[in-house]
Amino acid sequence: MLTADALTLEPHGAERLGRAALAILSDLLALAATQPSERAGTRLHGIPALTALLAPDSPLGAIANTRLGPFARPVRAILFDKTADTNWALGWHQDRVIAVRERIETPGYGPWSVKQGMLHVAPPAELLAGMLTIRVHLDAVPATNAPLLVVPGSHRLGRIAEDEIAAIVRDQGSVACLAEAGDVWLYATPIVHASAVAIRPKRRRVLQIDFAASDLPNGLEWLGV
Repeated sequence: MLTADALTLEPHGAERLGRAALAILSDLLALAATQPSERAGTRLHGIPALTALLAPDSPLGAIANTRLGPFARPVRAILFDKTADTNWALGWHQDRVIAVRERIETPGYGPWSVKQGMLHVAPPAELLAGMLTIRVHLDAVPATNAPLLVVPGSHRLGRIAEDEIAAIVRDQGSVACLAEAGDVWLYATPIVHASAVAIRPKRRRVLQIDFAASDLPNGLEWLGV
């Protein structure tokens, strides 16, 4: 049975880089302190401090460049903040949308949605397969504090029908992604994942950034951070 320490981005779709963000942890905590804590997730955009923390020569930007190449750039950022008062759960699913600047009807792109005032669209599965999701842990996440659960190898299955996800979880199994503060977890963006209610909830802040290295077609533009 796979353990978290045995996971690698290829072939499993997930990999932990221990303490890879420790040098910028205090800056990330300061940024998180400026955001509302009553939301399960806050979409971040237009924050100069965050832009600097994700620059190509930053620890996180360098990780993305190593995995995706020199054209990697952050295209979406979300701060998750789980506490005893906001001890939410999220069922098994794939991340299927990207944030863009404006709506331009394009074959293979849709449906469209607006999340916290930002325009999103579901792109072709091939685009998501070429992306990288980085989750930076601002707090420790032991097994009792709702670690992210992932299904190793599920990122290779393309866009999975909702009614097929439960069977894939059952057949392929799942792994809990434990972390210490300052750890970085890398994920293939389409990986099937979930988050349970914390058994013994403590503060669990995670900065999630999606990176991409390709341009969008037909005049569509990434919203970015």
